[in-house]
Amino acid sequence: MRKFLIVSPLSTIPLLGSVWAQDATPLQQPVDQSSQAAPDNTAKNQRDRNQSEPTADKQKENKPDRELARQIRQALVKDKPLSTYAHNIKVIAQNGEVTLKGPVKSAEEKQAIEAKAAEVAGGPDRIKSEIEVTPK
Repeated sequence: MRKFLIVSPLSTIPLLGSVWAQDATPLQQPVDQSSQAAPDNTAKNQRDRNQSEPTADKQKENKPDRELARQIRQALVKDKPLSTYAHNIKVIAQNGEVTLKGPVKSAEEKQAIEAKAAEVAGGPDRIKSEIEVTPK
């Protein structure tokens, strides 16, 4: 006579759980953040609360301004040598005037972005640059 041991899938869960718990190893070592300064955007946030300061939510919804902002963003994204920071610059068009905001990695990137925006907008006098160079 043969004897069979029937094992239910549910009966193995506690056993597997204890094996996994024993084999668990941390995937990442904790980062010592005591030497790193916490990001502080307080000054930028206060600046952007000013009603006269252009922000992305004040982007005009008329077709020429939307199209101008779109063309500038498209020109920036097509420029592959630019960093991700440069590709993510805020472009705010209001009545044909363009404000550029955000951090970039170098002065060369800042100049390249301003030049592309000026080319699309019809001249450097239509561009207000608030781009900050923050090398890291």
